[in-house]
Amino acid sequence: MLKKYITYLSLICLLITGFSTPAFAAENTSDEGGKLDIAGMIMGHLGDDYEWHICTIGQTHVTIPLPIIVYGENGFSAFLSSRLHHGTESYNGYYLASDGSYKGKIVEKNASGQEVRPWDISITKNTLSLMISSVILILLILTTARWYKKNCTPDRPKAPKGFVGFMEMFIMMVNDDIIRPGIGKNYRKFAPYLLTAFFFIFINNLLGLIPIFPGGANLTGNIAITMVLALCTMVAVNVWGTKEYWKEIFWPEVPTWLKVPVPIMPVIEFVGVLTKPFALMIRLFANILAGHSIVLGLMSVIFVAANLGAVLGTSMTVLSVVMTIFMDTLEVLVAFIQAYVFTMLSAVFIGLAQVEPHTAEGHK
Repeated sequence: MLKKYITYLSLICLLITGFSTPAFAAENTSDEGGKLDIAGMIMGHLGDDYEWHICTIGQTHVTIPLPIIVYGENGFSAFLSSRLHHGTESYNGYYLASDGSYKGKIVEKNASGQEVRPWDISITKNTLSLMISSVILILLILTTARWYKKNCTPDRPKAPKGFVGFMEMFIMMVNDDIIRPGIGKNYRKFAPYLLTAFFFIFINNLLGLIPIFPGGANLTGNIAITMVLALCTMVAVNVWGTKEYWKEIFWPEVPTWLKVPVPIMPVIEFVGVLTKPFALMIRLFANILAGHSIVLGLMSVIFVAANLGAVLGTSMTVLSVVMTIFMDTLEVLVAFIQAYVFTMLSAVFIGLAQVEPHTAEGHK
């Protein structure tokens, strides 16, 4: 069984690498000197975009145009990104900035001729990826719930098999091994949010490893996404925190001189309220971003070594492919670990906020 698992995993990673190579080659751009702009390519892949690039065949860019929705000097406008022809043209006064602080963003010129940003609520690559992953998550959960509704009743229980059995195992693992030990007796109140966060992060991490549509978006490597997830945990911790939790923050059980006249300990405890979600945000963002950057950097070795001769170029290409397969395999593990760690730390932080008054009976 283990040999089959390793064989299938290696085959999947090899296919991912094979698909990545032509897509990667198509996205490489040259600077004015004719050299490959590897850094620009990597940063372009990690960032957001107004279109979803699939590949390039000759001089033809195969892309999925996305809707641009803006409100600016000319009022409300909605059009497809294909109107801009990959940023080389303008439409209705809107165009993509080529440099400056607005580089790559939709801009327009005001009455004085200055570049300004309109109100931009466009469906970008990350936004579409977010919608796709949300639909996948809803379908997975509703399919599982529908099976239980049809096949399981109190007087006629039935053990699930196949996909539903796998989902039950996964859900119970997260619930029993992460949420319940981390929070304690009030775990049922927070289980829906934590299960949603786990599967949302895990699905988007996996989609980010697939180089072809609908994968390839760097969603969980976008700090705006991880910030919202961290803020949700912060709300769950502080809104539903007990009175004893807030007492331990603003009036902890330490010597009085550490609380008045200078509130040293309350300030430290309050800073901790802010640093916990900040750590959640940075940990997930940095790990996923670093993983994508490493894989793209290893793939770039193929194109850098192409100009070094046949022997050296071939050997470096083989090494690059082997290392990329290894990193893709590792990233599959990281996709699960990062979802696990985010959920575990969120459960622990929520559990610490559910503290009850310290009584003799309670200690006993």
